[in-house]
Amino acid sequence: MDETLYGISEKVKNFAVIYLVDVTKVPDFTKMYELYDPCTVMFFYRNKHIMIDLGTGNNNKINWAMDDKQELIDIVETIYRGASKGRGLVVSPKDYSTRYKYCESCLPFPPFAFALFCNNSSN
Repeated sequence: MDETLYGISEKVKNFAVIYLVDVTKVPDFTKMYELYDPCTVMFFYRNKHIMIDLGTGNNNKINWAMDDKQELIDIVETIYRGASKGRGLVVSPKDYSTRYKYCESCLPFPPFAFALFCNNSSN
């Protein structure tokens, strides 16, 4: 996931910033947003947490690794467009409700987590 986020950072630099956060350094934030998954991407706009409906039931974050850069760019663009219009919940351009049924590469992750904002506890 870190390669995917790094790969899109140049393409989304006009409307999004990607941060790396060590979750061990921000325990209150980690607890508040339940950053216990090995991989987590969260979205914020003007200091407000923006939720995204991915069809998974968890609208707070993406908690799996995404390999497709264009897919992630589409999500970031959708978040930006919705958040700039004042929406706190944005619907994803793709439904991920069946992701875990068919994606074998989603199991097990290395010990890191991301948030658009990226938390990397392996460093």
